[in-house]
Amino acid sequence: MKKIIAVLLLGILTSCTSNSQSKLIENKNYSVTKTETEWKKELTEMEFYVLRKSGTERAFSSPLDKNFKKGIYVCSACKTALYSSEYKFDSGTGWPSFDRAIEQNVAFDDDDNIRYTGTELKCATCGGHLGHSFDDGPKTTGKRHCINGVALQFIPKK
Repeated sequence: MKKIIAVLLLGILTSCTSNSQSKLIENKNYSVTKTETEWKKELTEMEFYVLRKSGTERAFSSPLDKNFKKGIYVCSACKTALYSSEYKFDSGTGWPSFDRAIEQNVAFDDDDNIRYTGTELKCATCGGHLGHSFDDGPKTTGKRHCINGVALQFIPKK
């Protein structure tokens, strides 16, 4: 009986990973599209896991979490400008957080993951998974865009 419960639990836990995102990326018409092989050649293993497989990096692992220099955050995959440093704040969650994106450069999609309630955020140019939006942000917008640091590159203001 214990083995059956363990197998059922394992099945439930592994089914919670969001594979729907990789299908969505393949089925949407983004202006930058590449094969999985092409993305694997261009991205690091962790970038590929997050951007193309909807993975999540470990909390507090990105140096961008505590970066508060002035500049722009771009997509690691296609270099589209996604977030301005003026909208970044310290959420204490361990991931870079913003209260808004650069208009029309981030796509929003419902996420049916049962572990949390949030809206999935994707690069509107290449469809790369960035993170999620939650309704617990600062008073300015009430939104918190919780972004995987590996999905971003920071370009300092000159």
